[in-house]
Amino acid sequence: MKFRVFAAFAGPSLLLMLIFIAIPLVNVFLQSFHNTQSIFETVEIETCTPGFGTQTCITESETRPVLGEDGKALEKTIFVGWESYRNILRPDQAWEAIKQLNWSGLMAIDFWKALRFTLTFTLISLPLVIGLGLVIAVAVNSLAKSIRGQVIFVSLLPFIITPVIGALSIRWLFIGDGILTAMLEWWLQMDIAMFAQAWTIELMMLFYRVWHVAPFAFVVFYAGLQTVNNDTLESAIIDGASRFERLRYVVIPHLMPLIIFVSLIHLMDSYRVFEEIVGFSSQAHVISLQWLTYDFLVPDESGNRSISRASASSMLTMIGIVIILIPLLRKTWKDHRARVL
Repeated sequence: MKFRVFAAFAGPSLLLMLIFIAIPLVNVFLQSFHNTQSIFETVEIETCTPGFGTQTCITESETRPVLGEDGKALEKTIFVGWESYRNILRPDQAWEAIKQLNWSGLMAIDFWKALRFTLTFTLISLPLVIGLGLVIAVAVNSLAKSIRGQVIFVSLLPFIITPVIGALSIRWLFIGDGILTAMLEWWLQMDIAMFAQAWTIELMMLFYRVWHVAPFAFVVFYAGLQTVNNDTLESAIIDGASRFERLRYVVIPHLMPLIIFVSLIHLMDSYRVFEEIVGFSSQAHVISLQWLTYDFLVPDESGNRSISRASASSMLTMIGIVIILIPLLRKTWKDHRARVL
């Protein structure tokens, strides 16, 4: 392919990636080393009240932001180095908790608490999504062609629902006297509070994520099943291979590139889990790295936002995504090199 043709096709995408990904990423990286604060001044305010004969005056000191000519509060930016990262990671406190095997002490630090849930959520939901998606794909592929369309449509409904709406729906089914909570209480003859403990909230989040994302894996795997070599399957049947053996030695190796693709997409998406935290209102028990970044950006009582800490949290989240993707990317690169050579 000539360079001009390549540039014509790849140029617009590269330009958009530069504008919307590279430049903002560099900006966030630089912001993580700087702290922007409002400039305040202390002024004395005299308040007088009428009295008999003379006025009663009281002088009080008040701290207020300095306003510019445009009426907006003036700000100053200072270089803080790694201070934002240290404020998030709290390495001294975390290392002390690790040495003392104090798990509760480590979980008292918001970052490590969010990292624990994010990794648990990501690594547990991944095999469940892939396994369930593969099972549904194989089952639908075995159905009669006359009903496959209807089954595929019904199977895709969870994936069509907006994530926040889906999470809220699951929450309404279980919270308080929700339908499913009432059924469980009637069946077990005991009071159930699904949102009173962290582990029950995490189970519901995992259930929702697998229910929501498995249809995507199913569609990808179902499309891959249409390209399986029938001659190879027939040869395996003639050789006496069982259904499980055909799935293990013929179908799964054929679908392995798609399995890696789904894994990459799911890992990147699950590591940035946010909708479930908002939908289930789990901030008191469970938080994620993405929600922690959002929390830093919420203005406090004085209207200030921790932009530097939010930027540092974003960079740490991105580093975590890169780390968990390295094994799959290495396998993809090795498979590509093997095909080329």
